[in-house]
Amino acid sequence: MLLLLLAAACVVAFVLLLYMVSPLISPKPLKLPGAHVVVTGGSSGIGKCVAIECYKQGAFITLIARNESKLLQTKKEIEKYSVNDKQVVLCISVDVSKDYGHVENVLKQAQEKLGPVDMLINCAGTSVTGKYEDLEVSCFERLMAVNYLGSVYPSRAVIATMKERRMGRIVFVSSQAGQLGLFGYTAYSPTKFALRGLAEALQMEVKPYNIYVTVAYPPDTDTPGFAEEIKTKPLETKLISETSSVCQAEQVARVIVKDAIQGNFNSFMGSDGYMLSILTSGMSPVTAITEGLQQVVCMGIFRIIGLFYLGSFDSIVRRCMIQREKSESTDKTK
Repeated sequence: MLLLLLAAACVVAFVLLLYMVSPLISPKPLKLPGAHVVVTGGSSGIGKCVAIECYKQGAFITLIARNESKLLQTKKEIEKYSVNDKQVVLCISVDVSKDYGHVENVLKQAQEKLGPVDMLINCAGTSVTGKYEDLEVSCFERLMAVNYLGSVYPSRAVIATMKERRMGRIVFVSSQAGQLGLFGYTAYSPTKFALRGLAEALQMEVKPYNIYVTVAYPPDTDTPGFAEEIKTKPLETKLISETSSVCQAEQVARVIVKDAIQGNFNSFMGSDGYMLSILTSGMSPVTAITEGLQQVVCMGIFRIIGLFYLGSFDSIVRRCMIQREKSESTDKTK
């Protein structure tokens, strides 16, 4: 009995020690007042809400998106949240997925006007859902260009200056579909998974320069893009999506900005997001010892829970297939 109590005391002491040491090895938080924050895909959805959240904290904002009229409208909305007269919202209309040279030039112009980029938040993205064989090959090509290269190009354009200054934050907005492949997302999921690989490799390169990378995994979020996505979702995808709730873009934006400021590699929301972050941690970097400890302790039990989720999803797909075959058989006999 005494040995058990001693062992328990040692475990508690070890955990407390980790909590005490953790802040000493964590990145120094980025101060947003006066910082230059670039947001791609900033004219609507999560991008717009991220820009508003940063502006509320005193940052200078460069908004990048394709639609110039939407950008100007968003600029007016953001400016309502200014905390001082010096703040500026700069709008740049450009497709960040097409021409790297053009993206590099516009970001140079932005830095000439508002100073070096302190934080880049890559929100530009789009989604197409459908069965693998029903999707045109061009969908796969377009989504990889927008969702992956649309983050590669802006990041490549600012990384050199960040390394020179020995500071910076780069955020890649992925998705929970970038942690778990689901029915109907064969074109979308790989593009979001790719961001994770890019982020892990890039973080290893830039960490010595005091630059920290964050990958955000938002769940289904109430945005204009999500509203369009719902229209093309197969029945199986809709039924699977019903197992999780839809979040508000403002809520997601607050979490992303907070984690980026702190330099956290993973940014997630809710209990499902926490479980997925543990299950998919793999060899991803941690910014606190306690984070790694949670992954070690929770991995086994979360894997068991995850298997039940997967079984439920497989059951949904199977039922839909049987119903569809019965319906087709009935139609043929008429």
